Amino acid sequence: MEDFEEESASGSESEGNDSVMSDGELQEAFAKGLLKPGLNIPLEARKKAVNNVEGLKQCLADFKKDLAWVERLDLASRPLPDIMAKADGKLTTLDSGEIHAEDDFQREMYFYRQAQAAVLEALPRLKKFNISTKRPEDYFAEMAKTDHHMQKIRTKLLAKQASMEKSEKAKQLRELRKYGKKVQTDVLQKRQKDKKAMMTAVKKYQKGMTDKLDFMDGDQEKGKKGASGAAGPNAAKKKRGPNAKRQYKDQRFGFGGKKRGSKWNTKESHDDMSGFRSKAAHGKSGKNFGKGGKQGASKRPGKNARKKMKNRS
Repeated sequence: MEDFEEESASGSESEGNDSVMSDGELQEAFAKGLLKPGLNIPLEARKKAVNNVEGLKQCLADFKKDLAWVERLDLASRPLPDIMAKADGKLTTLDSGEIHAEDDFQREMYFYRQAQAAVLEALPRLKKFNISTKRPEDYFAEMAKTDHHMQKIRTKLLAKQASMEKSEKAKQLRELRKYGKKVQTDVLQKRQKDKKAMMTAVKKYQKGMTDKLDFMDGDQEKGKKGASGAAGPNAAKKKRGPNAKRQYKDQRFGFGGKKRGSKWNTKESHDDMSGFRSKAAHGKSGKNFGKGGKQGASKRPGKNARKKMKNRS
């Protein structure tokens, strides 16, 4: 009983001091089994690196095959020197061999010149072995995508084109419907206008303002006008002449002639100088024109003079 109390007391003390314990104490507590599972992660030991030189050499010997250079196409060459810098008398870092691995520009230039050197060395060798280095004109390379994949792409493109044509046709149908509605509206407005004009003509006939029944012809007269290419309504009115009411008034009261524009000047009247008198125009004729244009008109006596004349009588 006492042992159990001591273990529980030691366990409670370890639980209370978990946050204060160091790494070494935690490892000792974990080794004794005092820590509860799930709260800590055990550390795995590092794997020991093995440098098996003999095994690596054996693998290299298995990979290595004594093949001709044409089959291998491997080259080991130094980068080409900078010709422009050498002509200017400058020594670059690549020529001096001082290359900074962290400098991206120097590293890329090193790879570029090394590839140039490899090409210049490999081309003569390939020509020596009669190996062509240029693609012939009738060369057909194998496509990267399969025929099945290209068929799927073709099907998709055809479906897209069909959908575009369908949408275009729908758009044209909508435009035609709009145009049809517009034409229908214009026809209805024209019918209303013709009906209104016909009602006006009927009212004029009922009031006796006209004795013509041309409005009864309707579409037949309009068709004749359109076929013959007649002028507007003014030409038809001039051709018909005045109406019955106007003819009756002219017969009874006479026709006084044209009045509008009677005082307008014409080219002949403007050029006619026969009636022009310079003295009369400038007031040097010596004649006195009184009020109203009457020659030698006497002035009316004043009020006092009229009173005296009245008293004398």
